[in-house]
Amino acid sequence: MSVVRLPSDSTPFAARRKRLIEQLDGRTAWIPAGAPVSRNYPAAQYPYRASSHFLYLTGAAVPGGALLFRGGRATLYVDPPADDDALWHGETPGLDAMAEATGLRVRPMKELDLSSDVLTVAAPDRSTRENQVARLGREPGDETDALLLDAMVALRAVHDDHAIAGLREAAKATVAAHRAGMAATRPGATEHAIKTAMVAAMSELGMGTAYRPIVSIAGEVLHNETYDHTAAAGDLLLADVGAEAPGGWAGDVTRTWPVSGSFTELQARIYTIVLESQRRAIAMCTPGTRYRDIHLEAGLALAEGLVELGLMKGEPNAIVDSDAHALFFPHGVGHLIGLDVHDMEDLGDRAGYAPGRERSTRFGLGYLRLDRDLEPGMAVTIEPGFYTVPAILDGGRFRELRERFVDEAMLTKVRAEVRGIRIEDDVLITEGAPDVLTEDAPKSIADVEAAVGA
Repeated sequence: MSVVRLPSDSTPFAARRKRLIEQLDGRTAWIPAGAPVSRNYPAAQYPYRASSHFLYLTGAAVPGGALLFRGGRATLYVDPPADDDALWHGETPGLDAMAEATGLRVRPMKELDLSSDVLTVAAPDRSTRENQVARLGREPGDETDALLLDAMVALRAVHDDHAIAGLREAAKATVAAHRAGMAATRPGATEHAIKTAMVAAMSELGMGTAYRPIVSIAGEVLHNETYDHTAAAGDLLLADVGAEAPGGWAGDVTRTWPVSGSFTELQARIYTIVLESQRRAIAMCTPGTRYRDIHLEAGLALAEGLVELGLMKGEPNAIVDSDAHALFFPHGVGHLIGLDVHDMEDLGDRAGYAPGRERSTRFGLGYLRLDRDLEPGMAVTIEPGFYTVPAILDGGRFRELRERFVDEAMLTKVRAEVRGIRIEDDVLITEGAPDVLTEDAPKSIADVEAAVGA
């Protein structure tokens, strides 16, 4: 059994459980914590991370645990520790200690009774999902479980005060990581060394990473998770790195900076275009705004800037309507953020898309992760970007868009200096102006240049 971690205050979790019980309409619901996962042999395990749904409702990391709602009451079921567990992990809290810390009734796992009609959500690990299938006789998290899944989305999409505090905590460490990465950057530094400096800054604050860091001079590879290059003068380094707070809350920030400490004129012009796209998108993060419209506004701002630069041809609205801007900005402008960096994406588009809305098949909209109307308490990322992706620009699928909307001479110049630029912040929706949780990460050209190699 891996180490059990319990909350210091059970109050916010009890309030969440009460709200879930009210939405379950008397149904029984099973929320598994998930089991540790082995890396290569059984005793070599990845660090344990409880299911975000379980963590949201208990604040506890209890490997193999299960939370059961039945008859208006929640009970935590746990496996007893192995006889030699204390030798390797220290003493595991007993049932009474777990009950006191969590505010839950706690019982041995052998007493878990799933004989009634049970709703569930799929666990993150394969062994627990296989156990769910074996005990329920069906796949977990399908439409049979819609009542529970929709209730979890409704609860987790709008953050309470405890969650917001966790997001702020993660944001603070994430900002520290980006400052450390900029300071560690200079010609001759390796991506690995820069990434290490960023992770160390978070670790010093008692936090790990919310996802595998992206730290690369090959910024056109959107989820580049290798660190094999050495940075050179003239390169731009793209770092997408976020901290995970002890309670599981995620930060998610991207910054792009010049390895030499100074942008070239062309790099600065394109960076400014992306920054203006982000500024306009963030300004729209207000209650009642449809997130899809924010994405389209970010695309329009980018198209306007690229036309002014001379890289794209035509009227900006026509460029966006035809999806030609996606030649350089192919992904969505952001996503929900919470206990998952892409919050509740384990539930697919059920979390990201409001009822009645479906993911588009359009090139410029197909990768949009979120299409809901924003509400106070929601937290989202805003991350427009500009990329010169060979598979897009040189592939036959988009040749007609390139021929119609792209100036070839300017494209050649741009590709010689810019591979990828992305600027991302975490934004809390309030009753008034948007609250940029990660605003302190250097972002203006002057601030970024001052931070590199400092």
